[in-house]
Amino acid sequence: MTNMTNMTNSTQSHSEQYGGKVTPVGNSKGIRLDAAFFKAHPEFNGEVRATVLADGQVLLSAKSAARRPAKDADADPLMLGFLQFLEKQMAEHPSLIEPVDHAQLARIGKLVKDVKADDPPH
Repeated sequence: MTNMTNMTNSTQSHSEQYGGKVTPVGNSKGIRLDAAFFKAHPEFNGEVRATVLADGQVLLSAKSAARRPAKDADADPLMLGFLQFLEKQMAEHPSLIEPVDHAQLARIGKLVKDVKADDPPH
């Protein structure tokens, strides 16, 4: 369990997090998010789709086709294309998403054991 917790913590430390609250909206309920979320992610200005991944976990996707420009001007266009493909597949086929397990982490660790990563030039 420790490896999984460490992976979760390291993943979360690199992601953006915003507070929110479930609140009544007429005869329904809505989720209010900090204004900073909408300022940082204007693509969530219109329709959205919420996909339940697991108990207590939801993937929120913007339905608009508008994309934010990459923050990094040196971003790899091939990697960005792959990530956009992956994002689309996750949104269209959420039932195919599976949680990572210890055996999978061990296989990944063996695959990258001798890989040396260089810092990109600045």
